[in-house]
Amino acid sequence: MEPEAGLSESSGSAEPPAGSANDVETTGGAESSGGSAGAEPSVGVSAGSPVWRRRAFWIAVPAALLVGLLVVVLATSDSALQRRATSPILGGLAPPIVGQTIDGEPFDLDDWRGRWVVVNFFQSTCVPCIIEHPELTAFDERHAVSGSARVVSVVFDDTAENVREFFAVHGGDWPVVSQGAGRAAVAYGVTGVPESYLVAPSGVVVWKQLGGVTADGIDDVISRLS
Repeated sequence: MEPEAGLSESSGSAEPPAGSANDVETTGGAESSGGSAGAEPSVGVSAGSPVWRRRAFWIAVPAALLVGLLVVVLATSDSALQRRATSPILGGLAPPIVGQTIDGEPFDLDDWRGRWVVVNFFQSTCVPCIIEHPELTAFDERHAVSGSARVVSVVFDDTAENVREFFAVHGGDWPVVSQGAGRAAVAYGVTGVPESYLVAPSGVVVWKQLGGVTADGIDDVISRLS
């Protein structure tokens, strides 16, 4: 094994025997030229010694095993795209979303048949939900005039009061379903938020997004599927 940087080997001189001054580290200050009587020096472990090599081996082996395990986990885990592709509701009619909004208005997803609908499950204290909210606002405003696409939010494990405060602060002018939201979350298989689904004008679920969405990303999906 090559010596570490800063530990040079002098040429033309014999290596000092074990136990010599070069293998001794003193504590409490530099060693005097003659040595202090009664001092008990501690013997250091020099690079390249059998002890040093054994220590390096037992450090390297667990690290290599850990890296190998991580590679296996990453190789066998599903990507977000694969999880979207295997969602059981994709390709079928959208499960019903029937209930009441935070404004007290009735809502039925089937009434929106004939347009693209982004169904967004969210929570007012969810940081990724807060981050994606301007994107949902931009998407909804972009399609407000034509009416070709709309957004509906479904409350996930939150109160109507908290959600009203959320929209008062962050904006957004679309229905937010609170009553009946629990049934909808179960029907769609939601386990965390944010989670969004794109329902085609035919009423079929054609896309699912785990995590935050972007306005351009949703429009890109609509363009590809139109």
